[in-house]
Amino acid sequence: MSKKEPTSEEVSAEEEEVSESPQEESKETAGEVEEETTEEKPSAEEETAAEEVEEKEEEEAGEEEKVEEEEEEKEEAEEREEIEVVEERTYTIPLRKVWGPPRGKRTPRAVRLLRAFVKHHMKVENVEISNEVNEELWARGIRKPPRKITVRLVKDKEGRVIVYPATA
Repeated sequence: MSKKEPTSEEVSAEEEEVSESPQEESKETAGEVEEETTEEKPSAEEETAAEEVEEKEEEEAGEEEKVEEEEEEKEEAEEREEIEVVEERTYTIPLRKVWGPPRGKRTPRAVRLLRAFVKHHMKVENVEISNEVNEELWARGIRKPPRKITVRLVKDKEGRVIVYPATA
């Protein structure tokens, strides 16, 4: 079993094959890179089309926001129109009687006292207390209502009175 030495022609042919394969591979990889870069870069027409689509979406979003804002403004205007003020007064209501009952019943009694005061002074039966006044009464809990509270009473044409906190 003797090894045959390759002839010079066979050696040169093998060298060419070896030298060609890295070049072919580099060409193939370069071709793949070129294909990838061409896929990543859209044409000018596609870019403008994409920009137009984005602009339309932004405009639609902007229009939706405008519509929502307009609806909110209409609701606020309706609320303003609903309350046609017939009479408006400001009172400082003393709540000293609230401090007589047990601690656990003071703030609910303050709410009842406030309603009774408003009914007596505004001569109505329908009294609504705003959230701001209610929060002011309940700010220190059920055991410690305020000693007095300053409120603004607004009577509308339907005969209901809404109790708001007095503005300074």
